[in-house]
Amino acid sequence: MNIASRLSQFAKSTPDKRAVVFPRFNKKKHAYDYSALTFKELDILSNKFALQLLKLGLKSGDNTLLFLKPSLDFSAMTFALFKLGVVPVFIDPGMGITNLLKCIKESGPVGLIAEKQIHFLKYLYPSTFKTVKMNVTNGSFSWGKMISIAKMKQEKIQSITPSQFSPDDTAAILFTSGGTGTPKGVIYTHNMFDQQTSMLQNLYQLTNNDIDMPGFPLFSLFTIAMGMTSCIPDMDPTKPGACNPKKIVQNIIDQKPTFVAGSPAIWERVADYCLEAHITLPTIKYVVMFGAPVSVKLHRKFKPLLPNGTTYTPYGATEALPVSNISGSFVLKHTAQLTDEGYGTCIGLPAPGVEVKIIKITDEVIEQFSTELESPKAEVGEIIIKAQIASREYLNLPDKTHEAKIADTENTFWHRMGDLGYIDSNGLLWFCGRKTHMVITKNDILFPIPCEAIFNKHPAVRRSALVGLGVPGKQIPAIVIERKDGQYLSGKARSLFESELLAVSKKYNHTKDIQKIYLSKFFPVDVRHNIKIDRLKLKAEIEHHEIN
Repeated sequence: MNIASRLSQFAKSTPDKRAVVFPRFNKKKHAYDYSALTFKELDILSNKFALQLLKLGLKSGDNTLLFLKPSLDFSAMTFALFKLGVVPVFIDPGMGITNLLKCIKESGPVGLIAEKQIHFLKYLYPSTFKTVKMNVTNGSFSWGKMISIAKMKQEKIQSITPSQFSPDDTAAILFTSGGTGTPKGVIYTHNMFDQQTSMLQNLYQLTNNDIDMPGFPLFSLFTIAMGMTSCIPDMDPTKPGACNPKKIVQNIIDQKPTFVAGSPAIWERVADYCLEAHITLPTIKYVVMFGAPVSVKLHRKFKPLLPNGTTYTPYGATEALPVSNISGSFVLKHTAQLTDEGYGTCIGLPAPGVEVKIIKITDEVIEQFSTELESPKAEVGEIIIKAQIASREYLNLPDKTHEAKIADTENTFWHRMGDLGYIDSNGLLWFCGRKTHMVITKNDILFPIPCEAIFNKHPAVRRSALVGLGVPGKQIPAIVIERKDGQYLSGKARSLFESELLAVSKKYNHTKDIQKIYLSKFFPVDVRHNIKIDRLKLKAEIEHHEIN
């Protein structure tokens, strides 16, 4: 087994079809020029890269840092590593220097394939990169034994045979973003990649006639492996919340994708731009948004923009994706009103091949699964899943692996998602928030998503965030508000606004005890998707302010 074999198969069956497309804005023409690689060209380029990497001394099992911007070369290099069994290590560069260096050191990389900035970082922090023996740069300047990607392209031989591996052999390491804790390296096997590719293809009924535009670069690896054309959008994937929607919409108009995916932060900006400019997106059948709960408001925004499609929200995590899926059309017809009334966010039926259970909330390590762990029907508990798309372990973190996995029969296991939710009478899974974000008072437990939905009803509220002040068991619940106009009110205006919010919250049992209200101009969010609210950081800021 080798996930890269899928590329080689399409290079034979559809050699002249475009595999990956890259945009470059032409200032003279005020329009985009697009370069592309066909499946045959992508396969050949990845073969050239693979041969050059072998000559440089990389071998199967060597961890190799891959820090390339989305490009034609990024796709070719990734598949080259897969072909050799060299393990690409993907780390978000925006996670902060401390976490970044920690993740690099933990991965023990033998190779470094990166933009010039990372190579300079290596010289600033030599001990972090001490295991690196092989260096490849995407820049024009190199030193020592470093080789450039441009030089690697001069390789004459164009074909190799991808190595074959056991399904459980490591294919890649993907680090979590650390949005609710320390970033962890998730070990992906060849079987995980293969299963995920097949599941995503079946879930959205994708064919090799579909065209992809990925707002999250790694998603393109799946669609290329399906034989789809992947068109890279003109945006910085490390800052999805700062994307220019005009550029993305122009890429959509030019390339006519049927399938677009990425953070809700991207597609909210795109939706607002299209609504204001009276633009529809007729080629798109699927707007797939992931990384955080998608608001009912965003589903509603897209409804008039997609005459031939709808929105979708797959639920999952770096450790397991996809777990479940739901369409915007289903949400608006069946679950939106319940979400607005504080029942949580419906995230759909479990994906085929995925088993989902709800267990009683605990921070304890669970050694062995038993039915006694399960919560009563429709009661909020901790979400656990069992499937072939779930990772078995974290890189060099046995304690974290122990905490996140529950042994079951016949060498199977359950993965603890770290999320809270419940399953309704129709078998639909509902999301209520992260376990680390629940608020435990003397008398009750409050869950973020159901509580925040009530405060989000106010027309001036863009987003809200539930936080618990103090220690669990004695926490005082508070709500932090981010207004649509970004205003930080004071005096009578603030008093009136707070009284309006409290009048709404008193109507619901799960929010009637929330009395403290704070305002924030901008919520801190996660580095990967720019959409998950960092409630723990908000809590720390409020407590620091209250003490001082």
